[in-house]
Amino acid sequence: MILRERPVPDSTPPQFPLAIQYCIRVAIRSDVRKLEWYGSHSHTRRYIERAFVDMTKGRQLMLVADINGFPVGQIYMQFDSKNKQHADGRSRGYIYSFRVIGHLQGLGIGTRLLRTAEIELARRGFRYAVLQVSKRNEAARRLYHREGYLVIDEDPGQWSFVDHNGMERHVDDPTFVMEKRLAPSL
Repeated sequence: MILRERPVPDSTPPQFPLAIQYCIRVAIRSDVRKLEWYGSHSHTRRYIERAFVDMTKGRQLMLVADINGFPVGQIYMQFDSKNKQHADGRSRGYIYSFRVIGHLQGLGIGTRLLRTAEIELARRGFRYAVLQVSKRNEAARRLYHREGYLVIDEDPGQWSFVDHNGMERHVDDPTFVMEKRLAPSL
């Protein structure tokens, strides 16, 4: 005997609301490996470790969105750079490595991280936040425009880094350079 499923007129399963409690905090040492997100970003291990060391030396700040002790989002701020268009140690701070784990995107975590980073830069006396966004990342560009960022330049997006296996990786991802004038800190 063969059993056949009868088609259900509306096969959409019921949807249930989900409330997520999270906080935005400064990264701690135990976050460094967790920021590899179960191996999906292990190739950036050295990059993350270097950013953490630079933070301990006061050169930058790493913020994470934390859910139950796990960083599900991150944003880094560099205070000074060789590229003074990005960060000059006085008026321009550079935002980079901004991401939210895939299944939690679109819930406002990224917006909250970005706004918190801007507050931290303004609190340190910076008047502008500068960032780069891939020309292919339309969702991020929409977020930045909505938050008041304007395109000021373009970058060929060619750079390289050494991954966790000691292999040099080359990146070719053209970007827009964007900036926002920050509200003065109170």
